[in-house]
Amino acid sequence: MKQFNAQTVIVSLVGVLVSGTVFFHYVEGWSWLDSYFFTVVTISTVGYGSLVPVTALGKIGTTAFIFVGLGVFAVAIQQFAVYQMQKHKENAEWLVGHLGHDLGHRAKPAANDDDQPETTKGESTPDTTARHS
Repeated sequence: MKQFNAQTVIVSLVGVLVSGTVFFHYVEGWSWLDSYFFTVVTISTVGYGSLVPVTALGKIGTTAFIFVGLGVFAVAIQQFAVYQMQKHKENAEWLVGHLGHDLGHRAKPAANDDDQPETTKGESTPDTTARHS
């Protein structure tokens, strides 16, 4: 999916919140707080049901607002998740680089000295029972 600039996502989200608040304030006659509350509840898909548009324009506007607002809200959530995954990847790469280990190509260690890897014919295994004095 396309990576959007963080500023673009934030401006779009704020634009949807402001336009929804203004729309419901003037069309439904609600207070600014109720209009803002309904806008947030609607685009976040919570839908308490405490406020419901009663005018025809309010109902039609709400359906259009749901499609646009939910789309912007979903993109904002998705972009936040992408950002978090990138930061996690960068942190993991930094950690691996500073530890000097390549975690993807490590051989599985033997559980103990008696559990040595099998060898092919002609190869010898190191003597783990001999003690050096």
